[in-house]
Amino acid sequence: MVDAALAESAESGRRWFDAEMWRVRAELAGHAGSAGDDAQIVDAYQRAISVAREQGARAWELRAAVSLARHWAGRDRRQQARDLLAPVHARFSEGFETADLQDARALLGSLAIT
Repeated sequence: MVDAALAESAESGRRWFDAEMWRVRAELAGHAGSAGDDAQIVDAYQRAISVAREQGARAWELRAAVSLARHWAGRDRRQQARDLLAPVHARFSEGFETADLQDARALLGSLAIT
């Protein structure tokens, strides 16, 4: 379904949800997956982040960055996860009560270097 949604958005030019679709694709691959799928999972997350940045969609970028950071943290790549997520989170100046920003803050706290 995700592939169909991405194809439809490409055909129609209505691409506002592409970043989230790439993130969902990565999430589904991670749930289904084997260790060999890691490169595809990371690529889909990075595509989500890139599309969100191109569109200036900070909320979608944050959500994708949280997902990729969580993925990396689970693979003992905590510093890389923090380096990705911290600057994305830092660009927000409001909305800290939203679930996505609370999730990002909590994840950053768990990634703190002690």
